[in-house]
Amino acid sequence: MTASGRPLIFVTNDDGVQAAGIAALIRLAAEFGDVAAVAPNESYSGMSHSITMHRPLFVSAVSRKPGLEIYSCTGTPVDCVKIGFDEILKERIPDLVLSGINHGSNANISVIYSGTMGAATEAALYGIPSVGFSLTDHSPAADFTASVHYARKIIAQVLAMPAERRAGLCLNVNIPDIPLADIKGIQVCRQTRGNWREDFVHRTDPHNRDYYWMSGQFYNFEPEAEESDEWALRHGYVAVVPVQMDLTDYPRLNFLREQIGG
Repeated sequence: MTASGRPLIFVTNDDGVQAAGIAALIRLAAEFGDVAAVAPNESYSGMSHSITMHRPLFVSAVSRKPGLEIYSCTGTPVDCVKIGFDEILKERIPDLVLSGINHGSNANISVIYSGTMGAATEAALYGIPSVGFSLTDHSPAADFTASVHYARKIIAQVLAMPAERRAGLCLNVNIPDIPLADIKGIQVCRQTRGNWREDFVHRTDPHNRDYYWMSGQFYNFEPEAEESDEWALRHGYVAVVPVQMDLTDYPRLNFLREQIGG
């Protein structure tokens, strides 16, 4: 809690401090508490959990007034969380971290590539509840009406949870790009199994150097799995997936102990 008695909400993203999605999320967060936002100075989409180690980080204030601080950082989304916690907030501990609203989906295996979710999972490693919000529309001028509507519900529910339930909680929330009236509700689900398969366009620049543009397509291994996030989005639901950073393969743990020892 802040001196005002309101929750302290930390906001970041991976599309950059000037993106429409973070502007919408900052306005929404201010309904619930005091806001401190630290976001990249440019787009860092697809940076996952990367951090900056071999160049300095520069932080500049975009806006500072009572109850609302916004900063721009020359680092990745995870850098923004780390420097925000350690240097800007210092002794102030956020009650909640919000990342987004991302321009584009972060459902399925995209969660491991996402800078939006990298920031959210970093916050969870500190034990702070976090939510990453993404809209399945890449347009810079995307309509965030439905996203804000459902984000408001989810933020309220997370803040109302008992402290022991929300500590370290991390949610990956994806909202379908359809009108608010057409969304059927919220579905808590699991990550869809599948993978991205890349296509590289090979070209030659004017200096006769080869270069490549990467594109790709997601292959859904289970398109009819009704408990998955891709199914929920395809059928008009907001998909909410609880995620964690423990990458241990528990089903194989005992087998490997027997086979390899330990």
